[in-house]
Amino acid sequence: MKHTNNIFIGLGSLAIIAVMPSCDVFNKITHKSSSPSVAEKVETADRQTLDSKTNNKESDRKSASKHPDTEVAQDIILPRDREKISQKKKTPAYTSQELGKGILKGDWAIETVNGKKAVGEKAPFIRFSPSDNMIYGNNGCNVINGGYKYNPADSTISFSNIASTMMMCAMEGITDYEINAALSLSKYYTWEIKDNDYYLYLLDNAKKTVMSLMHQNFEFLNGAWHVTAINGKDVDEPDMNLVIDVDEGKIHGNTGCNILNGAMDIDMEKVNSINFSSIITTRMMCPPGNHETELLVALEDTSTAKPVSKTSVLMLDSQGKEVLRLVRQQ
Repeated sequence: MKHTNNIFIGLGSLAIIAVMPSCDVFNKITHKSSSPSVAEKVETADRQTLDSKTNNKESDRKSASKHPDTEVAQDIILPRDREKISQKKKTPAYTSQELGKGILKGDWAIETVNGKKAVGEKAPFIRFSPSDNMIYGNNGCNVINGGYKYNPADSTISFSNIASTMMMCAMEGITDYEINAALSLSKYYTWEIKDNDYYLYLLDNAKKTVMSLMHQNFEFLNGAWHVTAINGKDVDEPDMNLVIDVDEGKIHGNTGCNILNGAMDIDMEKVNSINFSSIITTRMMCPPGNHETELLVALEDTSTAKPVSKTSVLMLDSQGKEVLRLVRQQ
């Protein structure tokens, strides 16, 4: 890939930056760091081999500078999901009490822009990071970030220095420019709770809605759970327990035989969608009749969750079929 110069385009408070899609430049936009994080590039890296992989990637980088036409895996490719945008800028789970106080934080899926459904090449979303008063996200095609200020007392909000990468985008649904422009016009905000999910509305100076966003609420999954059924069939495994930490995006527990650890992600591309990934277990030999394999497959198949009561939760696959039934541990 050949180098090109950066181009700066000013539009009021909207600043668009044309960026050569390399990791060095990308990290300056999203991480404010010139040193790429190995952990963010090597999704399945073994901890014991991280050093050697780092050295190999450094060699690839030097080779690519001498041979521009040489493909260097992922070092010259923009991240394709929100996790790599601001992986170190996670914010805790959002609560209805915080919403009532007008606090803005966490991940919000962009639902509509000026009344038009927000559909792009990628799922558009904004992550509010109050620790540094920054937003991170995607405008349906390009990675965006910038500053934000808000005042719950008078429900005012403003965005500044909105920057965007400049990948070529298809004309699907709304354009990436429309999202950036709507942020620039936002002056006020309001909110409501519908069907256990939180909705945020950004308004212009005339109090007209220019953008609506939704925060997917999985706070009900926090805590320790006992697995009582897999794929609709009751299981009797006293030690088969899971602990889910939505704030940290983690899951751990016991399969009834081995210790389990993994990650939990909220999928912004679908309403009320989650997935469990990077699941690893210890490797003790399990007795006949153990349901460890069924549990691991069910976790991988999980696409959403819904509370049945204050003490019971169902995990469902992408077709709405029950894959796990959990009862809260006392």
